[in-house]
Amino acid sequence: MNRIFVPITIVLSLLAASCGSKAPEKERTSLPTMTIALSSADIETQYAAHLKGKQMVEVRPQVEGVITRICINEGDRVSRGQLLFVIDQVPYRAALDVATANVKAAEAALATARLKLKSNETLYSRNVISDYDLQLSRNEVSTAESALALAKAQETSARNNLSYTEITSPMDGVAGMIPYHVGALVANNMEMPLVTLSDDATVQAYFSLNEAEALNLLQQYGSSAAFLRNAPPVGLVMSNGTRYDGNGKIDAISGIVDASTGAITLRASFENNKRLLPGGGSARVVVMSHRDSVIVIPKAATFELQNRVFVYRVLADTCSATPVEVAKINDGTTYIVESGLNVGDCIVSDGAGLVKEGTKVK
Repeated sequence: MNRIFVPITIVLSLLAASCGSKAPEKERTSLPTMTIALSSADIETQYAAHLKGKQMVEVRPQVEGVITRICINEGDRVSRGQLLFVIDQVPYRAALDVATANVKAAEAALATARLKLKSNETLYSRNVISDYDLQLSRNEVSTAESALALAKAQETSARNNLSYTEITSPMDGVAGMIPYHVGALVANNMEMPLVTLSDDATVQAYFSLNEAEALNLLQQYGSSAAFLRNAPPVGLVMSNGTRYDGNGKIDAISGIVDASTGAITLRASFENNKRLLPGGGSARVVVMSHRDSVIVIPKAATFELQNRVFVYRVLADTCSATPVEVAKINDGTTYIVESGLNVGDCIVSDGAGLVKEGTKVK
């Protein structure tokens, strides 16, 4: 029997070749993940806002003249009826004196005309004067009555003009800047008001939502009236970045879309007891929305493709892109998932935009 001897080096070479033909296992990538569970969510969305006092009034003179007194300082709190400015009263007092004298003269002329009419009526009854003379006397009485009415109207106008020289506050509020000084000539057609008064006990913040956001809110509550009744409180971030101590209430919503911006304006009112919110200032309204038993995921766990939102579910240690529906209202950092995920699912929680389909997860 013949024996065949194979060199050991050949055997080892064949074994090495057979081992090398096996495909290497795909490398796994270390990625942050999270397991889906239900939770409550408080979503805060901020909108730029312009602040106004509940009432702002520009105080302007109703008569022309030179300012003789300024009775307040800039920034003073004023009360309704308080004297603010005095305009030179001399010409208006003189006009009132003339008007008063004209009334007295008209009253005397009327009394004379009536006496003459009475006398002529007696003479007419005795056939001393004609119908013409009697009618002439009656006409003189009518003329005197008209002259008296005109004189009284002129007196009333002169008295009103004199009262307009004392300019009083139409409301309780805070005085703004005063651009005029004693000696300045002012009139009712001037460009700048004497002072602007602001009732800042309550400050109103005006902000805008785009048409889609506003429609989402209205659909959520059913109608604008229901939204105003049941809308949650809103917060305010002041211009220095600090949160205002106290919440406000949305109390008005415009029914018209601004054609130039495509936005709808809303108004929220805030109590301003400490006078920290200046009328005319800026802030950011914080709209808060609370949801119970919802799926909340980080925005970083999503990516968008063709206007759709996707996440990567981890199935048997492999990433699989899954489309999800998210709530339209979000705070910019988290999403509320309406559909596409279930409790217990595992997803990549950060950097989803950098992950590829089929990536192995460590």
